[in-house]
Amino acid sequence: MTEVRSAATELGTERIRKLLFQYAVPAIIAMTASSLYNMVDSIFIGHGVGPLAISGLALTFPLMNLAAAFGALVGVGAATLISMRLGQRDYETAQQVLGNVVVLNLLIGVAFSIATLSLLDPILYFFGASEATIGYAREYMTIILSGNVVTHMYFGLNAVLRASGHPRKSMYATINTVAINTMLDPLFIYGFGWGIRGAAVATVLAQIISLAWQFRILSDRRELLHFRRGIYRLRRKIVRDIIAIGMSPFLMNLAACFIVILINKGLKQYGGDLTIGAYGIVNRVAFFFVMIVMGINQGMQPIAGYNFGARQYDRVLRVLRLTIIGATGITTAGFVIGVFAPRLAVSLFTTDAELIRLSAEGMRIVFCFFPIIGFQMVATNFFQSVGMAGKAIFLSLSRQLLFLLPGLIFLPQLFDRCTEWGGSWGVWCAMPLSDLLASFVAFVMLTRELRRFRNKMNNEPNSIPHAG
Repeated sequence: MTEVRSAATELGTERIRKLLFQYAVPAIIAMTASSLYNMVDSIFIGHGVGPLAISGLALTFPLMNLAAAFGALVGVGAATLISMRLGQRDYETAQQVLGNVVVLNLLIGVAFSIATLSLLDPILYFFGASEATIGYAREYMTIILSGNVVTHMYFGLNAVLRASGHPRKSMYATINTVAINTMLDPLFIYGFGWGIRGAAVATVLAQIISLAWQFRILSDRRELLHFRRGIYRLRRKIVRDIIAIGMSPFLMNLAACFIVILINKGLKQYGGDLTIGAYGIVNRVAFFFVMIVMGINQGMQPIAGYNFGARQYDRVLRVLRLTIIGATGITTAGFVIGVFAPRLAVSLFTTDAELIRLSAEGMRIVFCFFPIIGFQMVATNFFQSVGMAGKAIFLSLSRQLLFLLPGLIFLPQLFDRCTEWGGSWGVWCAMPLSDLLASFVAFVMLTRELRRFRNKMNNEPNSIPHAG
């Protein structure tokens, strides 16, 4: 127990650069593996089933975003709350948070599965499905939604492991899931001839195996946070705090669900089913780099949350600066690949010449402002990590609703009427334009908040410099 407790308290004493490396590298590896997890499904489906199957898979993105929204509501909110309570040495409340995470994920996961499975076909048609693609989307999502409670629990407990001082164990859980899924995909898709259903079965089965491992870790009484009697009763304050902090990523994923619906509908209207598949490929490649940035953010989260709780603001500012530098470097690498070598990236998913052309064309547009996305993501996560839920929610929604939504409504019509490229280009161009505007808003808000932090450093006696 002492060893585990020191693993948490080192967040307030160890050098910031070393801590960020220690926490971010496992998270980056885990998130990279997680993005590969999604890419592997797309690659095997694209080559093993066909180009329209990729379009069918892309149609499931809004529903996956909706499921992720509820998962993030609990997982991210609980992880941030645990980090802050550990920083305040409130170990009993942190333990209660763990129990509430289990119960909330169980309730939400089961309810979500029942609601969506009962209305699956109407939902998919609303998302932009056609007679040519709905069969693929239905087969995939029926299995994924049947295992939804496992998915919620797996991601929620992984966040708890990371926040309680076990970034490596969190990483191993993700890597194990990816490795198992990668081995099962070809067996189920090709060997058993299950097609797109095989990819879904491989996904759920891999998560079940990793969830069992997480339960084993958290059943160890030597752990600072572990399963025990008396922690599973839902407590109003804990649930309220989890939801308040997790509301930012929840609304972000909810907005992403709505936005992807508009993207799919716009691309279908102006470009057809194959253009939706092109977006699916571009989304997977962009997601790869975004997930790496999310890994860096996850490394920052416990460090920033703990030190904010301990009122060591100088350490909070140091980890923020280092995270911004790392995230910007990652998204700049994505820009280089997306703008200068899009066909190379796209060819991993399909050999269909028309799908490659459409995907490469869209990728060049989407990635044109990609270097600044890293900063915008870090700024949003920073506010969330220190419990400033309102600001995190606003930044989460600024890109999706303030800028991208109007762009998706008006730009396709403008491009269709006034240019030779057509309405599908308007859909593609709305994405980088919203990135640019949202990053500017994030810069203004973060600059103002950093001034307040520096004032606290100067005025609060407990905010003393620490080695960093």
